[in-house]
Amino acid sequence: MTTEPTFSADTLKLDCARETEIITRAIRELVLKQLRKRGVIVALSGGIDSSVVGALCTRALGKERVFGLLMPERESSPETLELSRLVAEHLDIEMAHEDITHILDSLGCYRLRDEAIREVIPEYNPDYKCKIVLPNLMDGNKYRIFSVVAQSPEGKEIKARLTYSAYLGIVAASNFKQRTRKMLEYYHADRLNFAVTGTPNRQEYDQGFFVKLGDGAADIKPIAHLYKTQVYQMAEYLGVPEEIRRRPPTTDTYSLPQSQEEFFFSVSYDKMDLCLYGKNHDISPADVASAAGLTTEQVHRVYEDIDHKRSSAAYLHAPPLLVNTY
Repeated sequence: MTTEPTFSADTLKLDCARETEIITRAIRELVLKQLRKRGVIVALSGGIDSSVVGALCTRALGKERVFGLLMPERESSPETLELSRLVAEHLDIEMAHEDITHILDSLGCYRLRDEAIREVIPEYNPDYKCKIVLPNLMDGNKYRIFSVVAQSPEGKEIKARLTYSAYLGIVAASNFKQRTRKMLEYYHADRLNFAVTGTPNRQEYDQGFFVKLGDGAADIKPIAHLYKTQVYQMAEYLGVPEEIRRRPPTTDTYSLPQSQEEFFFSVSYDKMDLCLYGKNHDISPADVASAAGLTTEQVHRVYEDIDHKRSSAAYLHAPPLLVNTY
């Protein structure tokens, strides 16, 4: 007689009512009592994570204590402003629209990024669109190096493997976007005597999918313990508009459409959740493979990638180092 494996996608199912009570109670305690702030700033991207954080904070503190920031730039998806405004209006919170394009221009964000791309695509110019991508983790044990994908104004697509210096240059310039947004969040936080929220889910927090002192900076991160699929469950329970719940996870950083999967995780978020849970709870790759619809070899690859990303994320999580601690 064989025993069915107990690990499945259902393992990640939440009691959303109970979880909402736990999180909202914690928000009130952390913001009002520990941080001694009047409310919170939530940067709304039109994505699922920031929408859930906004909904939880509104439940916890009341709409008068939540301030939404909408901060698109010229390379943001056309949906970004529309959906971020939709969630702010749905929550009935005060909001401000800060287009950050002119700030990024003055910092040289686009120019420096384009110069780095020209190291591998000499003809690249500001009329082109771009994104950077990784090989899919499921395709085999490839040497996984970032490539840049560029699209000319005529629609011609060029893909080139990035040199180390070109990759670093592109990422360094692109990180201006997250750091500029955080600067504006703290301006409004200081102005209102509010705390700044961070919106990473467990995948992003664990694996380092954030910019140090950019979207990684915050006073409180209410959903960093929730797996991505659990965030979607919470979104449905909290009544986040369906248009946002239907939107696939994106980076919304580059001018070409780009999924989080092709940019960072290299596996779909639902399969990544099961692999990350399995890794965290010492579940065998064979049992995870059965639950996730992967092969055991593929789960081994994801486990190795989780370890690799965690080692890189240690720097992102680290506080400033002190020479002397007294």
